[in-house]
Amino acid sequence: MNTAAYENDFYAWTQQQANLLRAGQFQHIDWQNLAAEIEDMGRSEKRQLESRLEILIMHLLKWQFQPNLRSRSWELTIKEQRLRLEKLLQENPSLNSSLAETIEKIYPLANLSAERETGLSLFPKICPYTLTEIVSPEFLPDDSKY
Repeated sequence: MNTAAYENDFYAWTQQQANLLRAGQFQHIDWQNLAAEIEDMGRSEKRQLESRLEILIMHLLKWQFQPNLRSRSWELTIKEQRLRLEKLLQENPSLNSSLAETIEKIYPLANLSAERETGLSLFPKICPYTLTEIVSPEFLPDDSKY
């Protein structure tokens, strides 16, 4: 097996590994690096889920706590992130089981991002929205909730 290609020309390595798999030449597969890359692909999907949720929650916070600055742009960002989140979950249904945990994990980042963008420091310390609200296409928080 040629692990030097993995370090020196990743694209060539990927093509070589795919060709070896298709040809059934399993004895020549770079199994260690192949396994690592497959794991990384899964982590990439998880990072995308976290990123979508962070942006979505940040904009929900901005929408709720800055009612005088609400804009079509914020509304469209919320819609876009929900659509992208829905697509990601349709393509990776196993990520659904970790949504609540992921929201809890990324909320401090969404809170910090909202604070940085608004200059406000009044956002709740725990996520004020339910999972159902976050993913619901109809939900937009109003300023009377807090």
